[in-house]
Amino acid sequence: MSTTINRQDPRFEIARRTHNGRFPAPDQIVKQVEYCQDAEDVAATLQKVLDAGMRPTARSSGHCYEDFIVNNPNGAIIDISQLNHVTTGRNGAPPYSVGPGAMLGDIYGRFYRLADKIIPGGTCYTVTAGGHISGGGYGVLARRYGLTVDYVSAVDIVTVDRNGKAVAIKADKNNHPDLLRALRGGQGSNFGIITSFYFDELPDCPREAVHANVSWDWNTMTPEKFVDIMTTYGKYWVDNDNKKETWGLFAMLGLTSDRINIGIQYTGFDGTANDVSVATDFLDRFQKCKPSSEAPASYNPHMQPNRPGGGGQRERIPGDTVCYGEHPMLKQSWIDANVGNQGGSGLILGPPRRAKYKSCYMKKAFTEVEAMAFYKMMTGPDTKGLIVAIDSYGGAVNNPERVHDTSIPQRTSVMKMQYQTYWQDPAEDAYRLKGIRDTYTAAYSTPVADQAHLGVPYPNDHYDGCYINYPDVDMLQHDCWPQLYYGTGELYPFLQSVKRKYDPHNIFHHSMSIQT
Repeated sequence: MSTTINRQDPRFEIARRTHNGRFPAPDQIVKQVEYCQDAEDVAATLQKVLDAGMRPTARSSGHCYEDFIVNNPNGAIIDISQLNHVTTGRNGAPPYSVGPGAMLGDIYGRFYRLADKIIPGGTCYTVTAGGHISGGGYGVLARRYGLTVDYVSAVDIVTVDRNGKAVAIKADKNNHPDLLRALRGGQGSNFGIITSFYFDELPDCPREAVHANVSWDWNTMTPEKFVDIMTTYGKYWVDNDNKKETWGLFAMLGLTSDRINIGIQYTGFDGTANDVSVATDFLDRFQKCKPSSEAPASYNPHMQPNRPGGGGQRERIPGDTVCYGEHPMLKQSWIDANVGNQGGSGLILGPPRRAKYKSCYMKKAFTEVEAMAFYKMMTGPDTKGLIVAIDSYGGAVNNPERVHDTSIPQRTSVMKMQYQTYWQDPAEDAYRLKGIRDTYTAAYSTPVADQAHLGVPYPNDHYDGCYINYPDVDMLQHDCWPQLYYGTGELYPFLQSVKRKYDPHNIFHHSMSIQT
């Protein structure tokens, strides 16, 4: 049976936390947290919570961007962080399995040691598999290998049947194939509590990767220069989406109030970084290197570049970056480059920072008008602390066949955007929220936006909506919010039918869950 942490327990203050310090609201705190150790615990604990008349919410790591888990007044959080197994068959052969509480960094390390395999997941070590995989998580290998849900062959999940009983189900292609499809991107929290993912095959872990970056100082930025950076970046991904030789290249263009930075990671199709011509060609489009003979005596071509996802330059540097001869690149083993010395207990310690997020899928390059909308907002007075991260996307993700057996309809996008803002003082809430909301509205109010849905990236020839793993309750003010996240085709009606079938009493609900 699970370990119960109630409000009288000294561990409760930490146990009830989420990574976003804006939640929970003081009047929305749960009654208890239940820590489960295995799938049997989950089923028994879910039944106990239901029998007590409490609302259950499931948590694997607490990285949910909104209040869906912890704002549960007098309810119970069923914590599955201890279901963190990572297993293989004999001698690293299939099948492979991952528990929902396994942290991404641990998954990479364990599969590397046991099987020399990898899942193409995200860059945050302490994010766990449960929500990340079931919501369509992506990362630096997405263009090369696709999404992790593309490899999921079965899922163990505990649901609640029409009689109010917790029921353990294994969904695979032969049994409950509709539920399997829903769990490949439709978020497990809509249907039950996932206890294991299975994979019949996984891609090989690359041997090597190189990192590099170029960056610019806002103090010397001009509108013309900014537009050129934005349009060049977007055009590259449009022009190279079908060129497999470029699929090992991941990049993130980061706009902050301090600098503009492009960080890349590259690994070749053979898993090595022996030939970096693809990376060099990409970097040359933004910054041509000066002759080596012009390098100052203090120039160090081996300085460690910033890594994608690393949050910008480690040290504040004046002016734009300059290279001489060749672009400085850091070459490492892939596992060291992407796991390195990261770690964590999974506990949410210290006062969590407050945060707000938004997202967008892009099918086309930025227009000059779009770029200028960002320029005006980022140079204005209301975007202090705002980060706009523009990740490369597409490549192997854009396999049209996977539209029909997963719940990820965005299979023609070439970039994926995440808007982020972080702060500590609650007195800044109004300012920070206004800045990110106004920037988002301005970005999707240009002529390329759907004119009937201005202010949001409604799916059209230019945009493909939003990413459900970056949920944003601001979208609920739009009647079209399900189409923003699940597309305008048959997917959302399909997910509604699965919801009615496997969660007939709507036990697993929140403000952005599948509506029936």
